[in-house]
Amino acid sequence: MANKPRVLVAMSGGIDSSLAAVLLHEQGYDLVGMTMKTWDYAQSGGAKKETGCCSLDSINDARQVAVQLGFAHYILDIREEFGQDVINYFTGEYLDGRTPNPCVMCNTHIKWDALLRRADMLGCDLIATGHYAHLNEAGGRYYISKGNDAQKDQSYALWGVSQESLRRTIFPLAGMRKSEIKAMAAEKGFLDLVNKSESYEICFVPDNDYRGFLKRQDPALQARVAGGEFVLRDGTVVGQHEGYPFYTIGQRKGLGVALGFPAYVVDIQKETNRVVLGPLDSMHKNAMRVSRLNYMKYAEVPPDGLRCVAKIRYNHEGTGATLLPAGPDALDVWFDEPVFAIAPGQSAVFYEGNDVIGGGWIMKAWNQEIQS
Repeated sequence: MANKPRVLVAMSGGIDSSLAAVLLHEQGYDLVGMTMKTWDYAQSGGAKKETGCCSLDSINDARQVAVQLGFAHYILDIREEFGQDVINYFTGEYLDGRTPNPCVMCNTHIKWDALLRRADMLGCDLIATGHYAHLNEAGGRYYISKGNDAQKDQSYALWGVSQESLRRTIFPLAGMRKSEIKAMAAEKGFLDLVNKSESYEICFVPDNDYRGFLKRQDPALQARVAGGEFVLRDGTVVGQHEGYPFYTIGQRKGLGVALGFPAYVVDIQKETNRVVLGPLDSMHKNAMRVSRLNYMKYAEVPPDGLRCVAKIRYNHEGTGATLLPAGPDALDVWFDEPVFAIAPGQSAVFYEGNDVIGGGWIMKAWNQEIQS
């Protein structure tokens, strides 16, 4: 039997990436393990104990799996790259009045790019991750499809991965469910992984307090932006806020104003340091513009449009929509029904069935009836 390719496995120390390595090992692949050190939690200054994929415990857990299976394991220090491409982006988006999507940025510019560079250095043909997603190829194009486990599907966060990167990627967990992975880990004696808690926060904000993180990153920030006004859509001033970077579209809690109705953040106006509030019915829009696109299943959207289901955040179920070209690197998305809290800065991902057509970054949203 011909030798299988050499694969660089991204290992966070968690159950998913560890079992991805186990499966590939059993299938006869020549493996090299790599754990990426992206961030020092001490730098964030948060109160929560260091946990997650960058902690010493997680690095040791990944190494232990590699040792047990008998393949080499390396630690890759990419803190400088991560700081430039993810941390600076994260803080910059809030300062520009947008809501960032750091996991997508990390996948696009850190994990795949960094892994492929090291794969070449180590003589690896492919890279593998523990994402729950399928990878398909048709007509010379590579595209992501949803994983079998709807609760763990990670296709939304992968829309930005390039064709060249996808060509060299495998997802060992694509056809599996989380329950099956846990059962397999227990069967093979990896009980520590089965019982290991999982974190769902942003990896570099372990206490889930992004406002505190912004203040610690830029101690002078609050002094520069404090004293802004809460206003209604007609400009009526209804209160003072702490500074526009500390609010997100759709936010309801923690506003500190009483208006006689449930108030939501409708708009963030960086130039005037104003945060616009409105009732629930003002939060729904039926059109948005998306730019900085990455296409997967198709090379482009035809001039007469393309039907899809569009997701505007990770936990959004998706809404039927029509895509129409709006320039060389932009699409207008017309939803079949209004969508709640479309936030500039977030990712929009377009699906045809389970397949990812592509995605991009949300620039603005509006209602069709007020379109000029």
